[in-house]
Amino acid sequence: MMAQLAYHISTGTSLWDYKVRKTTVLYFALEDDYPRLQKRLFQMFGAEETGDLYFATECKTVNGGLEEQIRGFMQEHPDTGLIIIDTLKRVREAGGADYSYASDYDIVARLKALADSYKVTMLIVHHTRKQKAEDIFDMISGTNGLMGAADGAFVLSKEKRTSNHATLDVAGRDQQDMKIHLVRDTERLVWNFEKSETELWKEAPEPLLEKIAVTLFSESSRWEGTASELGERLGVDIKPNVLSLRLSINASRLFRDYGIRYQNSRTHDGRKVSLWKETDGAA
Repeated sequence: MMAQLAYHISTGTSLWDYKVRKTTVLYFALEDDYPRLQKRLFQMFGAEETGDLYFATECKTVNGGLEEQIRGFMQEHPDTGLIIIDTLKRVREAGGADYSYASDYDIVARLKALADSYKVTMLIVHHTRKQKAEDIFDMISGTNGLMGAADGAFVLSKEKRTSNHATLDVAGRDQQDMKIHLVRDTERLVWNFEKSETELWKEAPEPLLEKIAVTLFSESSRWEGTASELGERLGVDIKPNVLSLRLSINASRLFRDYGIRYQNSRTHDGRKVSLWKETDGAA
């Protein structure tokens, strides 16, 4: 599934019923080797180009240089939007931490802080317990500190080990809980969408973002000014402080859907709003 996610995002190809914004992907496949990865990807997707998908089968630990490795990659590939670490066990110190709530929370919090500093998504693969639990997320191996530090979690589970049917439970701070039913294609090794027990979550329309994309970037790739000037340029009757707040709240969505970055900074002349097109848009 990690290879499938990485491929779809690196190529901008829709996955199941979800649209995907194309971005560079770094996949630490730490339990694989290159021949196996190459064979698997060929079986899954044929000879399609994967130029924006980068693999690493070895890396350092969190306390031994992983952050420096990721920072080095980000300097060379600033357009990276997703980093997959498969698995968490491989980047923890061997025989080091006692796997208490504090140590579980700390390692995920450190990786999240690194991801936040570059505004990328980091997906960390971890194992589940063998024992069943009333709450599916209690099956995550370790303490609640792992999930406490993360923005969300997926749990992929099967009733029987030999079954090709699975459920993907999704929980997160910024979305509704979901349960998605999947079926594995045994020939191509990909997971196919069967059904969802909840409607695919969609954000309410935000006309302000569409107006920004259409009005400000028809001739230029960057706009700067005050919030008052922005409101006048857009022709909207919104108080400057409210306009700045709405942009701050929707900054990630503005980039995801339109490829537009937002920054509100303080200068000698007051606060300045900066909006610039970092990509050609979202797929």
